Amino acid sequence: MSAVSGKTFDWSLLRRIMTYVRPHKLLFARAVSFTVVLSFLSVVRPMLIRHSVSEFVQPATSVAEADSLKSQLLIFCLAMILLLITEAFLQYFNGYSTSKLGQRIVKDLRIQLHKKVLGFRSGYFDRTPIGTLVTRVVSDIEAINDVFSQGFIVIAGDLLTIVIYLVAMLIVSWKITLVVLITIPIMFLATWWFKNAVKQSFTDVRNEVSRLNTFVQEHITGMRIVQVFNREKVEMERFREINEKHRDANVRGVWYYSVFFPVVEILVSISLGLLVWFAGKQIYGFHADPGDVAFFVILINQFFRPIRMLADRINTLQMGMVASERVFKVMDTNDVINRNGNEDASGIKGNIEFEKVWFSYQTEAEAGNDTHWILRGISFNAAAGETIAIVGSTGSGKSTTINLLSRFYEYQQGSIRIDGKDVRDYELASLRRNIGVVLQDVFLFSDTIRNNITLNNPAISQEKVVEAAKAVGAHDFIMSLPGGYDYDVKERGGMLSAGQRQLIAFIRAYVYNPRILVLDEATASVDTESERMIQHATRKLTEGRTSIIIAHRLATIRNASRIMVMDHGEIIEQGTHDELLERENGQYRKLFELQFREELAGE
Repeated sequence: MSAVSGKTFDWSLLRRIMTYVRPHKLLFARAVSFTVVLSFLSVVRPMLIRHSVSEFVQPATSVAEADSLKSQLLIFCLAMILLLITEAFLQYFNGYSTSKLGQRIVKDLRIQLHKKVLGFRSGYFDRTPIGTLVTRVVSDIEAINDVFSQGFIVIAGDLLTIVIYLVAMLIVSWKITLVVLITIPIMFLATWWFKNAVKQSFTDVRNEVSRLNTFVQEHITGMRIVQVFNREKVEMERFREINEKHRDANVRGVWYYSVFFPVVEILVSISLGLLVWFAGKQIYGFHADPGDVAFFVILINQFFRPIRMLADRINTLQMGMVASERVFKVMDTNDVINRNGNEDASGIKGNIEFEKVWFSYQTEAEAGNDTHWILRGISFNAAAGETIAIVGSTGSGKSTTINLLSRFYEYQQGSIRIDGKDVRDYELASLRRNIGVVLQDVFLFSDTIRNNITLNNPAISQEKVVEAAKAVGAHDFIMSLPGGYDYDVKERGGMLSAGQRQLIAFIRAYVYNPRILVLDEATASVDTESERMIQHATRKLTEGRTSIIIAHRLATIRNASRIMVMDHGEIIEQGTHDELLERENGQYRKLFELQFREELAGE
């Protein structure tokens, strides 16, 4: 049930949010205490002014009486100043406590959500826009802070204050109270309209922010494609459209505010006019106390203030609830990696066995009789220390095969074993620590070369990094950069060439010293000189390790122990380079001859 669906408020969602208060219950109790004390103190000052006007603002019959009245009035003025200072300090501590409570809960929630996101299967990220996740982790969680800093604690304080004001006014004069509160029904109608209107506006704003984040993130990441295909004007128009919808949603909210607050001020003025009319009538006919009039003048403004803010704060609370609902939806997602394995993979030798493995990217809900299988019962094995290669056309299932080995995706049927044990029986972190992967599209963080190699692992020393770079053959190019290993590669390694990024990925794999090595199209998009360096790095990396190489350029795998040819999710051929070339109508031979002719044509 939505937190703001129709007129229903989801109390179960609020109770769930409140569970995050438990570690900070002392801070919560302090915030509530300050709120309650401030609510009671807020009526003390008008009562003091009432008493001062009634008792001390009057003609004196003698000099002694005038001096006495002045002294007493001075005492009351000092008491009011002291009260104002006390209220100011209490308001400071109250605001600080509620904001601090909100920020602490936001911190806890963000850590918990980020931890959850780290555990999702790769399929979840395939289906979910990155901008949407960024919105959930950053701005949606930040909105939950308002639930505490401007939400239910403040709302409860406002309601308590309204009750205290109402009781005080009724005690002073129930007749005047009934007169000045004639406008209250209109106030509540205006507040109800404002709350519903702004609620929808806030919901639209949150939705448009999510769309805007997704669009900007995708197009900045893919800016090169936008520019290469001259799509700047078209994408600018799309951005303008999304941005205009975001603007319109905000403008609607501003318009509702610009209507509501003047209406409130008019109602306050009407109440003050009714007070003057009725009190004036009593003064000339019934001798009304001037102190009561002063009391009501002050309290009318203070009474309407929390009512006026109530609608805004309820909407703030509801928008925080909407944000929390979205956050909890991500946290309740069960598309997580099964981590039930407890076997330690640190001592594995590297024997790999695939037995009748079937896999589809479709979820269980999407799968059925028309399941689109990516892998169709593939079986093969790789002995410890052996290098095997996988080739095939795009979409044949090559990369999927190695993704299953590292458990980025979970296969539906069959089994995958390492050293005779199912990969699901191994503890996940231990398994991945012993499987090194070098992808075609190398991802580098906006950080130094050293930190991109070690991934900020303090156990990997500078000496080990330099040793690995020399072994791979990348030390010279790194030292030629400004700052050497401290060179900042910027976002996604944009300051380096494709070949240089690949070499850093090889060093990264080398320093972690995995027992199994996977190279996925590692030389597919580099120049000839870089390819020679990468081939040298490949030979160095594969020494003494079980290696699976997915290759686009067949010349780079001719020394592999075994080559497997995949097509439509099945292994259709396997053997050594020479054995496969001897097959007259073999698929590998066709691929090799086609690539050889393309290289000759290129020359």
